[in-house]
Formats: sequence, C-alpha cells, structure tokens
Amino acid sequence: MKQLALPFNDAPAYAAEDFCPAPSNELALRWLDSPEGWAAGRLVLWGEPGCGKTHLLHIWAATRGVPVLDGAETLPAALGPLAVDDADLAPDEVALFHLLNTAAEAGQPVLLAARQPPARQTYRLADLASRLRASLAVEIGPPDEALLAALLARLEAERQMQLAPPVRNLLLNRLPRAPWALREAMARLDRAALDRGARVTVGVATALLADLEQYGSKSHREAID
Repeated sequence: MKQLALPFNDAPAYAAEDFCPAPSNELALRWLDSPEGWAAGRLVLWGEPGCGKTHLLHIWAATRGVPVLDGAETLPAALGPLAVDDADLAPDEVALFHLLNTAAEAGQPVLLAARQPPARQTYRLADLASRLRASLAVEIGPPDEALLAALLARLEAERQMQLAPPVRNLLLNRLPRAPWALREAMARLDRAALDRGARVTVGVATALLADLEQYGSKSHREAID
C-alpha cells in the first residue's frame, strides 16, 4: 500500500469541552482552579508530549483572558497574568526571567508548560533556574485505557467516522499509548477513507500501523502536544 500523505498544518483547537478529565490529569485540574495556592504564584504543568498540558494551559488562559506566549519563540514584555507554553525551550532565558519577575512583583499568576519538571531542566541563567524550582510543579501522567478510548470516540465524531469494532480495537491495542498517535492514525484513516471512497478496513488499518510504528518523530509529537 502506498504511503498515506497527510497535511500536518491544521492548528489544534484547545476547547474546554474537548478536554477529557482522567486520573492522569486530576491533580493538575485541581491546582488550576486554585491559583491562590501556587508557590510564588507560579504553576508548572509538565509531562511527556501529548499528555494534554498545552490543552490545559490554553483552557486556563481562555477562561481568564490571559495571553498565551510561546516559550520557544522570542518572548515579549508583558504585564498581568501569563501562560507560557514550552517554557523549557526558551531561547532567551533573560526575557523569561524578567517575565516571571514582573508577574511576581505585580502579584499575578503565571502558568507554564514544560516536558520536564524545573528540577530536571537545565538553564544557563542561575536566577531563572532558582525561580522555576521555587514554583509548584505538577506532572500530567500518560493517558490510561479509558482516556484513550474516550479520545478515539471523540476523534471519530469530529471526523464523522464510524470505525468497525475490530478496527477500533486494533488502534487501541497496537498504537503507541499516546494521544498524538491516535490523532495521527485517525487523520490518516480519514484520508484513506476519502481516497478509497469506502470505510476503513482492518487491512488498511494494519498497513497504517506498520508505517506509524516508524513514525512519531520527536518534533512532530511536540508539535501536537
């Protein structure tokens, strides 16, 4: 079977109704509702790519009208509460340090997302490392079976697809146990169904999984976190 080409330029929509609460993110959800309890006014959500930390960061920011900054890009000067994604990838550590200081002086909360907890991050700027290690850090764990099944059902609904039970079981049992893998698989299956003009079969799904096992580069997983 030929490679299933897929455009990856669809920006994810981080709607609150699309987030699936689960034991893996229960602690993070509780702390997001209590910013007054954040150590030094900062909360760092951390976990592997695809765990949902960026989704939660966007939900928190949208609820409070807070700007979301991309830590991997140039950080602007900002006042008030902040949400910083990819905080551990900040190329300008001085800019991030000043943002944290400005928010702390104004008594404003800052929510950050990262792949590692502050204690494991390596910053050249000692003062920045100190600030972040003084923050509250909460891990979002990998998704469990119930969460992955719920996500797959949601992806089916979003794409108006109805997978046969054998295909659904194949995806849940064979794919890497991460949301990014389900999203990637469903996008490819959707494309295959459109190309073929027919429902996805176990054979198509099996061929897709064989390719997907070699897929999932670090850069792509991080892009759809």
